[in-house]
Amino acid sequence: MLKVSNISFQYTPKKEILTDISFTLGEGQHLCVMGESGSGKSTLLKAVYGLLDLKKGSIYWKNEEVLGPAFHLVPGVSFFKYVAQDFDLMPFTSVAENIGKFLSRFYPEEKEQRTNELLEVIEMSSFANEKVKTLSGGQQQRVAIARALAKEPELILLDEPFGQIDNFKKNSLRRKLFSYLKEKNISCIVATHDGDDALSFADQMMVIKNKKVIALDSPRNLYKNPSEHYVAALFDDVNELFVDAKKRLIYPHQIQVSKDSSHKAVVKKSFFKGSFWLIEATFNSQTIFFQSAKNIVSGKEIDLCFVD
Repeated sequence: MLKVSNISFQYTPKKEILTDISFTLGEGQHLCVMGESGSGKSTLLKAVYGLLDLKKGSIYWKNEEVLGPAFHLVPGVSFFKYVAQDFDLMPFTSVAENIGKFLSRFYPEEKEQRTNELLEVIEMSSFANEKVKTLSGGQQQRVAIARALAKEPELILLDEPFGQIDNFKKNSLRRKLFSYLKEKNISCIVATHDGDDALSFADQMMVIKNKKVIALDSPRNLYKNPSEHYVAALFDDVNELFVDAKKRLIYPHQIQVSKDSSHKAVVKKSFFKGSFWLIEATFNSQTIFFQSAKNIVSGKEIDLCFVD
């Protein structure tokens, strides 16, 4: 189990990046860390991996303390793997050679089998013999993930792992990667901007704001009961409205057009989203967004109802 206890970190005496961060993560569990750019997500991953010397606090994996560069000639924990946004691949060798870099050459059959298994996970079997320098950024990102998994770490740390991957590949890769991690009982911490990474695949979700943890719960609970606008906005557009004299955080799908209601709105714009239209409207002098099965013309007055 990973235990992070009240850690704080600063790059300079006047600039603290993390403040009193605490959480635990069980073996095989997945944690999604979310927050705006600059909130400290990447710094947290580096601290857990052992790349930073903490200002205070401690990090333990099972009974072993994770210590920073001041205690190790080569920083980092051998049984963890960290995939940064800088992939650090070998550009002039093949995809397969990059993945198998740290696997033993004394067992060539096992090495080949392991490499092929991971090529399937990242959906790049047909690129096995391609030089890395010829790949796109998204393809290199997938190779970096596969290489990190080659020796089956106990914990993998992924910093924006799908940031450069095309949408049509992203969903399939998510399913394969996180299913593989569960199958192998590999713990995982993902720093991301994408709420889909949390909702579909994480056991826990942590939200960081202003260097501190402001929410830590299951993604389902945080989605259904966000503590503040900042948390809800990580998942979707969110309306912060006063309805019946009560302040509410309401997602677009929780607002519906009604035949008769005291809640009146005027449509401003409509945006086609494929399976629905996202409607921008004015309600009580506020701009709101809601979903509709049909397009609604600009300027039309409509009745709205609010659902849970």
